[in-house]
Amino acid sequence: MTRARHSTRRLTPLAVAFCAGAALMLFVGWTLWGVRVQALTDDCGTPTAEARPVEAEEPEPAPPPVIRSAAPSSPAAREPAPVVNVADALPQLRARNLTVPVRGIDAGDLAPSFDDDRGGGRKHEAMDILAPRNTPVIAVEDGTVARLFESKAGGLTVYQFDPSSTYTYYYAHLEKYAAGLTAGDRVRRGQVIGYVGTSGNAPPETPHLHFAIFRLTDAKRWWEGAPIDPFRVWR
Repeated sequence: MTRARHSTRRLTPLAVAFCAGAALMLFVGWTLWGVRVQALTDDCGTPTAEARPVEAEEPEPAPPPVIRSAAPSSPAAREPAPVVNVADALPQLRARNLTVPVRGIDAGDLAPSFDDDRGGGRKHEAMDILAPRNTPVIAVEDGTVARLFESKAGGLTVYQFDPSSTYTYYYAHLEKYAAGLTAGDRVRRGQVIGYVGTSGNAPPETPHLHFAIFRLTDAKRWWEGAPIDPFRVWR
């Protein structure tokens, strides 16, 4: 009996140590398992803040390209012009004593056509000057060739700015340009810039110059302005 009791006393500390070690191992194992389970949950679900990849900041989208609308094929085909004050236009233009833009044509030969209907609610907004084909077309005053432009309706055309870039003079349906004429050229009053013709949508058997005047907007775009009746400048 004494020997058995003594053995029990020796085994008791060992048993306690064994149980404590087993408990510690179970605790560590359980903790590691919990971490693993949590890690799997994070991987399969929504990534944690630490696990979420750092995405490169998207660049600011480039602005859309500025697309300029096609230049008008003729004054009548233009979009509605911006509001421009033209109250003083006629007195200014009359004071300049503009030259009639077709050689051999006098002011008394001109006829009004500014308000003529061109279909679809459009007005002519210009003046037609009939003359034989290849009659010289001349600059009405000093200025600069803003643009040489060929269109389906207007044919061969010239846009001329006046010296102050306040007005555009528009010459259309030309048979051809004057030799060597280019955009940016400075021209003098009476200088030949082209020849009467029927280019564009002009009737093939009716050579004439389609002539228009516009008061430019502040943007000074060669195709944009408020139309002014040329006939009233001379008559």
